[in-house]
Amino acid sequence: MSSGEPVHLFTPLRIRDVELRNRIVVSPMCQYSSRDGFADDWHLVHLGSRAIGGAGAVFTEAAAVSPEGRISPDDLGLWKHDHVKMLARIFRFIAGHGAVPGVQLSHAGRKASTARPWDGGRPLGQSERGWPVVGPSAVPFADGYQEPQVLDRDGIGRVVTAFADSARFALEADCRIVEIHAAHGYLLHQFLSPLSNRRTDEYGGTFENRTRLVRDVVTAVRRVWPERYPLFLRISATDWTDGGWTIDDSIALVAQVRPLGVDLVDCSSGGNVREARIPVGPGYQVPFAAAVRRAGIATGAVGLITSASQADGIIRDGLADVVLVARQSLRDPYWPLHAARELGRECPPPVQYARAF
Repeated sequence: MSSGEPVHLFTPLRIRDVELRNRIVVSPMCQYSSRDGFADDWHLVHLGSRAIGGAGAVFTEAAAVSPEGRISPDDLGLWKHDHVKMLARIFRFIAGHGAVPGVQLSHAGRKASTARPWDGGRPLGQSERGWPVVGPSAVPFADGYQEPQVLDRDGIGRVVTAFADSARFALEADCRIVEIHAAHGYLLHQFLSPLSNRRTDEYGGTFENRTRLVRDVVTAVRRVWPERYPLFLRISATDWTDGGWTIDDSIALVAQVRPLGVDLVDCSSGGNVREARIPVGPGYQVPFAAAVRRAGIATGAVGLITSASQADGIIRDGLADVVLVARQSLRDPYWPLHAARELGRECPPPVQYARAF
């Protein structure tokens, strides 16, 4: 493609040595369908069908870097070598159908040890398959949630090591993109936000200190994640709450993590405090992706992106480099194929399905 040709939703995107066939990425979406962290046939069919459906990249749900880092007892995990085999099978299938396989690495922190959404999503006691939770400070997420055990320096070191170990396992599974989850009120976001981080040591207080854990994790993951493969970072661009993390903080964070090897910032928002008032609507988070992109890094836009013209406009207008599609992908695994047809673009279906398109 020449430099003068307009960029649109179905323009390939190259990041490091990895090329996405288009700008549509299947967003990480928790399935709450694992036992002891293992992927199974559900994940093969769920993720594989989105690759068949024409997406440029397909991400697993958040994969916990340690058992205590799970949101629920039923979360996907990548904290031991035994998890690699099935994920490798899934990633081979995704890649074999033209999409780039990705994994999101996460630690839920003070929001861990909860029931699956369809079981109420409430905090679980230790007699109910629950476990003690950890966080930057002894501040529960909300009423009824556990008071987290404060991570000391050794505990922080173990978290950093766990992210790096999980990245190694992802590489063994032939993953091609790793995303570090620092959004939605999970552990890394908890350290970033003054609403949840009340520490007075080198991991709390100032912006420089509150961002230290994210920098430590990025550095540790990049040491083991090959230079040829992209590294993404998901952030909540704002807490939507006075005194919390802001879009200006997000832009300042870019200046810190870009030199450490982050290639794209996936811009979501909220999740750290229950009382946040979020003006949810179509594309409501796109302005955050645009603002962060102006700071000089590739971005992903996510949040109620449902139509082909909407997604194409985000790319055409230079508001983001990729769109991450979540609920719309659940409703329609073949949304990219339908979007291409609507926009008059090339996105060939598998030969087995060609007669339907």
